[in-house]
Amino acid sequence: MPSGSLEDLPQLNADVPWDEFNPADYISHNYRTVLPADAEIIAIVRDHFSDHFRQSPGHPVRGIDVGAGANLYPALAMLPWCEEITLLDRSKRNVGYLLDQLDSYDTNWDAFWQQLCRNTGYAAYPHDPRGRFKQIVRVEQGDLMDLAGRQGCWNLGTMFFVAESLSTSREEFQRAADCFLDYLEPGAPFAAAFMEESEGYEVGGRRFPACKVRREQIHSSLLDRAEGLRTIRVGEQDKVREGYTSMIVAHGFRSA
Repeated sequence: MPSGSLEDLPQLNADVPWDEFNPADYISHNYRTVLPADAEIIAIVRDHFSDHFRQSPGHPVRGIDVGAGANLYPALAMLPWCEEITLLDRSKRNVGYLLDQLDSYDTNWDAFWQQLCRNTGYAAYPHDPRGRFKQIVRVEQGDLMDLAGRQGCWNLGTMFFVAESLSTSREEFQRAADCFLDYLEPGAPFAAAFMEESEGYEVGGRRFPACKVRREQIHSSLLDRAEGLRTIRVGEQDKVREGYTSMIVAHGFRSA
């Protein structure tokens, strides 16, 4: 008989009941207010994007948030720079939540926009963010690891708490990181966030898997496809739950 047991086998993304993910419960625990760790993440991401587009203005930008889930602040971070934003998610319930937000997103997201507006690039945005969100954001249900010939289709991208939170498999973690960057054209700025050494998480009474990865592994997972890559540890003192060591923010540019 082979050594090991079924418990030793990785829990793969295809085996997770994503349609049972509860976005309302997820938001109530994470995004009713701006938590200190998210304020740190927002500051890093907004400055990265604002610095880039201040130096490279004028060209049309298509953004994508890969594995958007029930989190709008990555899309809001891209909003001033884009003429179109795609929110990609696999879960039917998450897609339903995102579609419900298009007409007029919930007021809890106003505080996240205010955090972004601490940067003048956002504060000077001439449009009403809620109205502009309705105008340019589209929601798509799909698997982030199925590129379907769409390599290089976007020139700005985000992926927040996704690659390490879709299975226990290190191979799938790497595949998710690769696919995220493969969606982007060379030179495209990106930002991603990760739970370091996550042991899994609970949403709405259901347990979801995670792949335990450290900052060094996160950095190396992106390095082959990125230039100017930085990985920054945040939120060590203000944890949102048990079962992880810190959050890691990565940003840079898609390499050629």
